[in-house]
Amino acid sequence: MSILYRYLMIIVACVSLLIGVQIPSFVDQYQKRVDAHLREVTINLQPFQEIANTYFGGNLDKLIELNLRANAKPLQEQGAAIALMVKRKSRFEADMAALQTSLPMKALHVLFNGDREMIDEALGQYSYTVPLNQDALLFGAAVSLLILLILELLFALSRFVGAKAWRRLHRPPLSKAL
Repeated sequence: MSILYRYLMIIVACVSLLIGVQIPSFVDQYQKRVDAHLREVTINLQPFQEIANTYFGGNLDKLIELNLRANAKPLQEQGAAIALMVKRKSRFEADMAALQTSLPMKALHVLFNGDREMIDEALGQYSYTVPLNQDALLFGAAVSLLILLILELLFALSRFVGAKAWRRLHRPPLSKAL
């Protein structure tokens, strides 16, 4: 059993190391997607921003409001479309601002607060790599260590609970003192 346990732990360590080295690469691909979408929506908003600059002192909200209050349905729909682009741009700007930090904080941001659309895109187009840079190796080692520690704790807990149950089952009966 001891040999199987050791081999199992080696396999778990190797797999978790390979998973861990993917984290910096995924975060990088995620950040590039957010940046690309931010650039795209900025370019798409540019003509409307120029109109807002000319007639409303650069205030896109006034242009949107004008379109939404128009009598013509196409102008109302255009106002809704512009508002959607502005909202999308704000979302990507906030995401990019959150990604301007250290790699561990970026990874936590993507994990807990990442934009679902961008995560799905990055996962759908993700290309697995085994980078041999410092960040990837550190993440791989950290993930591997964390998973091994969790497994060791679970095994220790199961042994403790099993031993306690064994003692209860095999405890000699108490003699009744009169």
